[in-house]
Amino acid sequence: MELAWVAAAYALGLLASRFGLPPLVGYLGAGFVLWGLGYPNSDLLGQIADVGVLLILFSVGLKLRFSSLVRPEVLGAGGLHLVIFTLLIGLLTLLLGMAMETAVFVGIGLAFSSTVLAVKLLDDRKELSTFHGRVAVGILVLQDLVAVGLLAYAGVKNPTPWALLLLAMPMLRPVVGWVLEKSGHDELLLLYGLGLALSGANLAHSLGVSPELGALLMGAALAGHPQSAELSRTLWGLKEAFLVAFFLQIGLMGLPNLSALPLAIGLLLLLIPKAALFFSLFVAFGLRARTAFVSSISLTSYSEFALITSVAAVEAGLLPTSTSQLMGLVVALSLALAAPLNRAVHTLFQRYEGFLLRFEKKGLHADDEPTSLGGAEWLVVGMGRTGGAAYKMLEGQGQRALGLDADEGKLDAHRAKKRHVRYGDAEDPELWERIDLSGLKGVLLTLPDLESKLRAIRGLKERNFPGTIAATSYHREEDPILEAAGATLISHPFAEAGERLAERALGLNLVEETEASKEASLK
Repeated sequence: MELAWVAAAYALGLLASRFGLPPLVGYLGAGFVLWGLGYPNSDLLGQIADVGVLLILFSVGLKLRFSSLVRPEVLGAGGLHLVIFTLLIGLLTLLLGMAMETAVFVGIGLAFSSTVLAVKLLDDRKELSTFHGRVAVGILVLQDLVAVGLLAYAGVKNPTPWALLLLAMPMLRPVVGWVLEKSGHDELLLLYGLGLALSGANLAHSLGVSPELGALLMGAALAGHPQSAELSRTLWGLKEAFLVAFFLQIGLMGLPNLSALPLAIGLLLLLIPKAALFFSLFVAFGLRARTAFVSSISLTSYSEFALITSVAAVEAGLLPTSTSQLMGLVVALSLALAAPLNRAVHTLFQRYEGFLLRFEKKGLHADDEPTSLGGAEWLVVGMGRTGGAAYKMLEGQGQRALGLDADEGKLDAHRAKKRHVRYGDAEDPELWERIDLSGLKGVLLTLPDLESKLRAIRGLKERNFPGTIAATSYHREEDPILEAAGATLISHPFAEAGERLAERALGLNLVEETEASKEASLK
C-alpha cells in the first residue's frame, strides 16, 4: 500500500507540474484516484501527515515575531474577517435549513484559511519573512487559536488549567538554544529539530491543546536564534516529503454523493467574497494595494481545520455524517484552485494594478518602500549571505552601497552592524517604478528565487537603467533566461567559491587580505 501512495503521488505530481501547476494539486488528485481504486485511508498515512503538519508549523515558529502578531492589520483585519465571514456563511446555512449551532460551526470552520497551503506556498516563494508573508502568517496563527477553542467546544480538545503554561515556552530558549548549538550541522541537527517539533506537540496534546499550536510555540522559542535558519533548511526536505501524506489523506476521504455537488460549487464560489473581504479590510487598515492583494490571495482557501471541526461536529452529533466527505471535497478543490492562483499572484497584480490601486488609501502606509537611494552608487537586492558579502566588498572598496531586503530579521541584523539597508520587495513593480535611480552605477541581484530576479531586471529595463545589472545564478539553465531578460553580468556563487579556493591552494592570483577582510570572511 505504501508503494501505491508514493507511486500515485509521484505520477500525478509530475503530471501536474508538466501543466504548470504545483505538484500538490497532483497529490490531491492522487488521493481521489486511490480512493476510487478502493485503497483505504490508514492510520499510518495519518500519522505521517500529522508529522508533516507539525514540522511546517514548527518551521513557521522559527520565523515568528511576536510584534507581527499584535499589528492592527493582523488582529483588526483578521478578527473582523473571521466574524463577518462566519456570519455570512452562518446566515446562508440557516437559510438552507440547518440548526443555529450547526450554522455557527460550519461558518467558523469555513472562515479559516489553510495554514499548510499558505505557509508552504509562501515558503516555496521565499516570502515567509516578507511584510505580506508576516501578515498572512499572523492571521493564520490567530485563526489557529480560535480553532483550538472550537475543538474544545466540540469536546475534542478540553484544555486543562495548565494549558496557559504553553505561553511560557519562550523561556526554554536558553536551554534548547544551547543544545541546538551543540547539535552540529548534519543528521543530529535534523533529529533535534524533529524532536523539538514532536515534543512541543506532545506537551500541548497532554494539556488538552492542539498539537499544531504546541509545535508552533516550540519553534517560536528559537525564533531569531543564529542557527534557526539552518535548522529550517535542514528540516525542509523531510517536511516536504511528509506533507505529501497530508494532501493524499484529503483525497482518500472520498467524494460525496452527486446530490451534494451544487452545494460544493456554491461553497467554492464563496471564496470570491472571502478574498474580496480580506482585501477590503487590509486596505481599510492602511496597507498598500499590492500587500493587501498578495496577502488576500495567500489566505483565499478553506482550511484543513474545516475538516477537523466537521469530523468533530459529526462525532458530537452536531452535523450529519455526509458532511465530512462534502467538506473534504470542498477543501481539496479550494486548495487545488488556490495553489496556481498563488503561484501567479505577482503577475495577476501587475495585470490588474491600475484597477486595484484605486482602492488604496492616500498617504503613508506601514509597508511603504523607499523612493530615494540616499546617494548610494550600488544597490544590493537580497541581503543574505551572498548579498551581505557583496555589500561588505563594495563598502571595503570605498563605494557607497545600499542593501534592500523584504526580511525584517535580516535588516535588523545588518542595522546592528551599522550597514545602510532598507525594506524593499524586489517583486513589487511599484518599487522599480518609484525609486530614484539617478547616480546609481549598478544593481546586484543576489536573491535566491529566479522569478524575483527577472521581475527586478524587467523593472530596471522599463526605466531604461544604463548601469550594470549583475545577478546570481544557482543553476546553469537559468543563465540564458537572465541574459535574455537583460542581465549584464551573471555570477555562479558555488562554482566561483570552488574556483577561488583552488586558486588559493595553488598559489594563483593571491590577494593580500587585510585583518578586516579576514574578520569579514568569518562572519
